[in-house]
Amino acid sequence: MSDIIKLLPDSVANQIAAGEVIQRPASVIKELVENAIDAGATSIEIVLKDAGRTLIQVIDNGSGMSETDARLAFERHATSKIRNADDLFALHTIAAIAQVELRTRMKDAPMGTHLCINASQCESQEPDYCPSGCNFMIKNIFFNVPARRKFLKSNQVELSNIVREFEKLALVNYTTEFKLSNNGNMMYQLMGGDSFKQRIVSIFSKSLSQQLIPIEAETSVVKIYGFVSRPENARKRNYLQYLFVNGRHMRHPYFHKAIIQCFDQLIPADSQPNYFLHFSVDPETIDVNIHPTKSEIKFENEQVIWQILFAAVKETLGKFSAVPTIEFDTEGDIEIPVGNTDDVEMPEIEFDPNYNPFAPQSASAPQPQPTTQRRASAIGGDGFQTQRRVVDSQLNNWDKLYQNFEKKRSDSLEHVVAASALNQMPSTEESHQTSAFQQEKVKFTPSSCTQLRNKYILVPGANGIMLIDQHRAHIRVLFDSLINAVESKKIESQKVLFQEVIKLSTAQNLILDEVKPEMEKMGFEISFLGDCSWAVNAFPACLKNPDVKEMILDVADSAINGGVSLSKRISEHIALSSARAAAVRYGDRLTPDAMEALVADLFRSKEANYTPDGKKIICTVTFDDINEMFS
Repeated sequence: MSDIIKLLPDSVANQIAAGEVIQRPASVIKELVENAIDAGATSIEIVLKDAGRTLIQVIDNGSGMSETDARLAFERHATSKIRNADDLFALHTIAAIAQVELRTRMKDAPMGTHLCINASQCESQEPDYCPSGCNFMIKNIFFNVPARRKFLKSNQVELSNIVREFEKLALVNYTTEFKLSNNGNMMYQLMGGDSFKQRIVSIFSKSLSQQLIPIEAETSVVKIYGFVSRPENARKRNYLQYLFVNGRHMRHPYFHKAIIQCFDQLIPADSQPNYFLHFSVDPETIDVNIHPTKSEIKFENEQVIWQILFAAVKETLGKFSAVPTIEFDTEGDIEIPVGNTDDVEMPEIEFDPNYNPFAPQSASAPQPQPTTQRRASAIGGDGFQTQRRVVDSQLNNWDKLYQNFEKKRSDSLEHVVAASALNQMPSTEESHQTSAFQQEKVKFTPSSCTQLRNKYILVPGANGIMLIDQHRAHIRVLFDSLINAVESKKIESQKVLFQEVIKLSTAQNLILDEVKPEMEKMGFEISFLGDCSWAVNAFPACLKNPDVKEMILDVADSAINGGVSLSKRISEHIALSSARAAAVRYGDRLTPDAMEALVADLFRSKEANYTPDGKKIICTVTFDDINEMFS
């Protein structure tokens, strides 16, 4: 077989908008596995040591490379898929950021080749007898880029990122056999030849098998197939949402919105459905080079695909009775005839046209007809007469009714004025904001706090009105309490009444094991039960009856998705995640005492204006601002 890897001419290389960026070990695995799939591999094994920091080995049974291809594969702008600018849709690159050994042999070749590369320099290349396919060994990643190696996180964090990347690769290539091990421990062993549903269940959970309903739609523009979860299986956290196009994972908020709209009013507002969907489109109608990792993709027929996707999901939910129905109790109801009713005797309904339930009744007044009596008994014996007496009593107390009306009217006007101040509030300079806040800390009266739309707390003062975001204020208060307890080493734990057991994903499990020592310093008591399950026995007492499950998941997800480095100020990272999960929510009604306590605790903070992650807590509307509104 002839050589297939060629060097790109400068005219083509210069048109590349973005190449693969090797940011961490997970990026290396993504690059090598995708190349193996392109080479026709049906079995891929990934061997890690120290979460890829020391060794990443990817072994495949693909077509392999010739001696010349093996050498050219490590040259800049070398590829087997691009010949001109029109072929930029499936670009792959291999970056020299480590010490690399490659053993490869083509299936019809008697001998293979063994190549050693060190920091882009070829140290040796010699014949070698090896299995067909490729065996890449990436050692000491970023050894020649110390600045990037310095920013690698702990082994557990890097391994969790590898697991998430591996899950995407295994889902999109669901007929390929995969193995993943780290430090000799087998983490995944997925058989080849699986159906898409079998692969989903093998990676995540057997319970998903009964939760997924299939979607399939095929048009001249796009073919869509995959699964969505039933509405009753929507999750508040740990939802699984994957979109793939032409064998590549993608993020697409526009298509995500189409799916979520299909579940409108079927699931709670704070829940999300699971979905696993493949899109097949003409490669010439998409652009994958708008992001270095090629996870964001631009579609030429985006609006058309949106409509097809929306219709397909809606149809599936209806076909599998996922849309809720209302059942009525029809016992005793009158059967309404359908069709020709000429010979049907219709029921007679007796009623008194002069009957007035609010008029005074005398002994000689006509009594309700039988139909009315039956209706009265339906609401409880003498319910009708009781209802009439209540109405009569209310009509005779006009003074009391008018007083209540005036009181409610006055309360409503106060809310209207406050809402107008919020909606038309002008922006203020930061220095003015801080000085006004410092003055109000001294002059504020707790008993004057008012809650607005169960979201903001209004505090009038000598210079104007302070508007406080109740959720963010509580985050600041809880965060300060946790940090102060850690620094003073006065941690108090609150035992849970019933042990809370939480099932995590593989990536979350790795992270929680990493942060467990620091969490225990802050008052948490958690224990590993096996199979990615954890028991929570106690939490910091200052958090006051939080949603324990939500809090643990928030800590794990925040550590995975970013934030501060776990090697620096990990206690602040955990404190912020815990405070976010335990703080009062928007929509929670606070009692006057609760508002007073929250505002007082906030004013004691040295950083009351902002949450630990920099979000504004307090805005001030001065009397000058209010006067200007009415000028």
